Formats: sequence, C-alpha cells, structure tokens
Amino acid sequence: MRLAGPLIEGRLVRRYKRFLADIEVGGDIVTAHCANPGAMLGLTEPGNRVWLSRSENKSRKLPLSWEMVEARFGDVSHIVGINTAHPNAIAAEAIGLGAIPELAGYASLRREVRYGHGRYGTASRVDMLLEAEGRPPCYVEVKNVHLMRKPGLAEFPDSVTARGTRHLEELGDMVEAGNRAVMLFVIQMPADDFALAADIDPAYAAAHARAAARGVESLAYACRVEPADATGAPSITLAGAVPFAHQASV
Repeated sequence: MRLAGPLIEGRLVRRYKRFLADIEVGGDIVTAHCANPGAMLGLTEPGNRVWLSRSENKSRKLPLSWEMVEARFGDVSHIVGINTAHPNAIAAEAIGLGAIPELAGYASLRREVRYGHGRYGTASRVDMLLEAEGRPPCYVEVKNVHLMRKPGLAEFPDSVTARGTRHLEELGDMVEAGNRAVMLFVIQMPADDFALAADIDPAYAAAHARAAARGVESLAYACRVEPADATGAPSITLAGAVPFAHQASV
C-alpha cells in the first residue's frame, strides 16, 4: 500500500495525550496527530527518527500525521508503521493481490459489514467479509501489531483491549453459525515470530484460546515498511507470514 508522499522526516521530542506528538523538523518543533491509541511501548524514545505525512485538508487542525518511527530492538533497528488506520487497507490490498494464500479464492470483499447482532452490547462491524459461491462466508478481523519486547518477536496487544476481546467472542459466534472466521494480525515491521502478550492483557489471551477452540483461525503477517520505496513513494506492504505461538513472551 502506497501512502501519499513524500513523507517529512524529523526527530521525536515527545508523545503525549495519546494522540499528540511533538516532532523536531529542520530545527523547528511541530505538533502532529498520533493515530495510535495504544501504549506504543518501545517506540516513543525521544530522538527516534520519525516520518510524517501532510494532509491537504484545510479544515484539519493538525495537518501533520505521524506515520512511521525507527526504533531499536536489541542490536537491530526497524522502521515501524504506527498508524492504526492502515492495516485494514494493507490487508484488503494483499487479499486482492492473492498475497495471503489462506484467504485466496473469494469472489468479493466487503469492508465494515455489521455483524454480531448486539449480543455483547451494540452490534459490531467486521473489518472484512469475504464471499464466494459454494464457500461459507469468511469474517476477517484485522489487528495492528507494533509491539516487540524481544528482538524478532512481535506481540499483541500492547495495552488492555476489551474491544479486541469482544471481537474474538463474536468471531466464535460466526463459526458456530456455520461461517468461517479469521483473526489477522498485521505486524507493521519485520518479525520472525508472533505471540500474544498475555502478561499485558490476560483476558484477551484467554478469549483467544476460547476462540481457537471454537474454530476461529489466526494468521500473522509481517510488513515491509519503507519511507521511500524504489519509486520514491512511502509504502507499507505485507512481506510474509510469521509463525504464531499462543503463549506470552515472558
């Protein structure tokens, strides 16, 4: 997936109030929107190199948006995509290109389809619904991953996610109703393995185990994150599947 570019490079000063970040760009301090409600553990060290996009929408109070950060994991550094609005588009593009073999062969892909029937409160919207004649509908929920506490091991979540827990229960309901359901973890950085961070959110890990027992599938795919690809455009694309482990990393 290509982003509108070119991106603006700077150095992180601080992230605060969850959705704001001060960035040093060319000797000036600018404030950017941080489209990430998570804890962003390990990504917010002052001085980290970051990349910002600029919106042409004149009505936005903050025209700059924080898109990527270069962070150190052990002896290596990775560029990480931090915008949680991107994984759905990354996944939809990859499915359309046949880059996720487990989700290939469907004739249509619809996004933001209402489902769940309000059993757990208000009805939810599944990220993607894949359909094809002769196959059960496939409900796909996408989660953004940017936590890495051990080099090479990506983890989810980086903070407690009651909403994510509810999604697992709803996907399990879809399987029991005769459908297929998949939890797709999009890791916005290179990774060798993936695990659930059960020490951060035990309820989510328990819900995932229940969902797996009910037939919900889980996939994890790492990404290639480039502030400027071979054409000079910023891009985030799926790079390949990584092994999934149910246990926490600690």
